[in-house]
Amino acid sequence: MTPTPTATLVARDWAEIQERMLVPLYEAVYDRLEVGPGDRLLGLDCGAGLALLLASGRGALATGVETDPARRTLARERLLEVLAAPPVPAVPYDVLLAFSPSPGALAAALPALRRPGAAVVLADWGPAERCTVPSVLGGGPAARDLDAMAAEAGLVPDGSGRVFCPFGYADVDSAVRGLLSTGLYECSDPVQVEKELAEALHPYERGDGAVWLPNIFRYVIARTA
Repeated sequence: MTPTPTATLVARDWAEIQERMLVPLYEAVYDRLEVGPGDRLLGLDCGAGLALLLASGRGALATGVETDPARRTLARERLLEVLAAPPVPAVPYDVLLAFSPSPGALAAALPALRRPGAAVVLADWGPAERCTVPSVLGGGPAARDLDAMAAEAGLVPDGSGRVFCPFGYADVDSAVRGLLSTGLYECSDPVQVEKELAEALHPYERGDGAVWLPNIFRYVIARTA
């Protein structure tokens, strides 16, 4: 499937503006798991592949799964291996990254691990009172119960953590484009949505015009049985 021009623009906003906001989360998880040379990592819903690049920089062999054709195209432009669906490899993966996953997507990816003790990392928004972005987006999205999701998938708990991930933008226009690229904001009328979002961001503008949205993300590490 060839991405539409609009989808490509949105994907580029994700890659150029929004994706880097989650670097502290990726790095904290990689530090916790000591990801390094020889590790095989599978990133679910990997977007344009920044998490894969960071893992590769540590020496890991990283593969991604991304259903959006436009984001997948951008990831491949970065010379990353990104597939449209989870693989079932001859050699199993050691780590599965699943940030904001759906139960169905998680279940579809787990067979790619196929060895006891492989790590599964689930991550999502932290406590509502510590996250600015959901309130700017009109009260959502709500954080998933990561512990329950891991238990329902038959995984064994192995720790958790919280990471400060502020969303910082040069100006309101960049903030609007970045937040819309997440797909979290319903966009039936793009012009009206952009206007409403710009208005919601004004309280978070600084004197120099920059926008600062503090957030806490939570991650859970679980293991395959």
